[in-house]
Amino acid sequence: MATVIRPATKADLARLDAALRALSADLGDRHRATAADLRAAGFGPLPAFRARLALDGDATLGAAVFSPLYSTTRGCPGAYVSDLWVAAAARGTGLGARLLAAVRDEAQALWGAGFLRLAVYADNPRAVTFYERLGFAPRSGETSMILEGAAFDRIGDMA
Repeated sequence: MATVIRPATKADLARLDAALRALSADLGDRHRATAADLRAAGFGPLPAFRARLALDGDATLGAAVFSPLYSTTRGCPGAYVSDLWVAAAARGTGLGARLLAAVRDEAQALWGAGFLRLAVYADNPRAVTFYERLGFAPRSGETSMILEGAAFDRIGDMA
């Protein structure tokens, strides 16, 4: 059977959840998102993300999760790829690039995206090499930062 890449639907929650849990395990990350979290964030009235699945029959071979962003410096919308996972058996087959192309195509069709952005762990040289081979480049002079937890809750209190 040929691998098919298609949008994830609410009926795919178990597949998507399993793929994202596999990604977290592969990276050694703590996985907090539950299927209920994915349902609410991805398939509610105002979805915070979209997802694509790569399927070969009943086997889930890959997944990509992405959301829109806008860049004033680029003057156009883009897509932030928060998660990209390819099953070990399908790595090296070009499936990761095909998933990213599917993200690009959907983001272009939905909101006129002109670029993709993602983060990659510096201690994952295979992933860094993969993305560089596709043409992704690091942003010099930029530091990725996050605000969460108690600091997120009290941000307005510091004014």
